[in-house]
Amino acid sequence: MFLTTYPLKLDEKGRFFLPSKYRELLGPGLVIVQGQENCLNVFTIPDFKTMADKVLSQSGTFEDVRAYQRMLGADASETVPDKQWRVTVPQPLRDYAQLDRDIIVTGAIDHVEIWNPQLWEQYRAAQQPKYSQINKQLGQPTGGAQ
Repeated sequence: MFLTTYPLKLDEKGRFFLPSKYRELLGPGLVIVQGQENCLNVFTIPDFKTMADKVLSQSGTFEDVRAYQRMLGADASETVPDKQWRVTVPQPLRDYAQLDRDIIVTGAIDHVEIWNPQLWEQYRAAQQPKYSQINKQLGQPTGGAQ
């Protein structure tokens, strides 16, 4: 699982150091794609292939399916961390997520997300009041604000 939030920095080449807790799962390779709310999603290669298979199982005769396939694949980046555990975020993905030097890398249980720090704080502030209600709707016995 991917847990915890890390404030990190991109270097001049758009690279960041992969947090040590994520290295075992992402070390063999990863895929970075556009996420929702202007963040980036980072998947293991097997998890991305599973997601891609689900997309491909949908009929390409539907315009929305074709559009999603194009958007998902167009700027997707398959990569392997270098020997120093740095991961490069390509410029089109940095532009989409409004990433500059400072970034937030956060676990989202089954994947990792990369955020602009200001957008992350805005998102968290907006979602925090809903967290307790969603927790109740999902029937979770623990966790969440009471």
